[in-house]
Amino acid sequence: MQQLTRPGLDEVHPFYQGYLNTAEGDNLFDALELAGSRLRDHVRDITELQAGFRYAPGKWSIKEVLQHVLDTERIFAYRALCFARGEQQPLAGFDENAYASLSNADHRPWSDLLKEHAIVRASTLALFRSFTPEMLVCRGTANERTFTVRALGWTIAGHELHHLHILQTRYLHGRS
Repeated sequence: MQQLTRPGLDEVHPFYQGYLNTAEGDNLFDALELAGSRLRDHVRDITELQAGFRYAPGKWSIKEVLQHVLDTERIFAYRALCFARGEQQPLAGFDENAYASLSNADHRPWSDLLKEHAIVRASTLALFRSFTPEMLVCRGTANERTFTVRALGWTIAGHELHHLHILQTRYLHGRS
């Protein structure tokens, strides 16, 4: 299915190109599954104590990073649903730092966040599998930026890998 391949440059705002370039795989489903498995492989053995680690004052904890990945995936999946259903109204952006500070992630068990990650990814995959080829190329506006449905899926995968890289380099660099 051609629509599952990487989106063109005209399908996403330049700010998000880095996420698209970071995503791996030959099609959208591979990219989403690969990103999810890579993240799980790197964080599944983190202890509850380690999950509260912040590499510097004022930075998110590991729990908050994972919650941010989950929040962003949900928001981008919602945007994809709206655009696939023909929504013409521009959708609002969100303040990731405000969301993180109100997420309560640091007071949740790490194991719950990991379970939630698997559930959210399964939901995202089911949503994107429900889209027809025509829906995947529908366009809409969110946060004053234009996207296709397909580009939002690839952005979800790349965003997750972007934060995995941050976890590896700033939080987990002493671990194998």
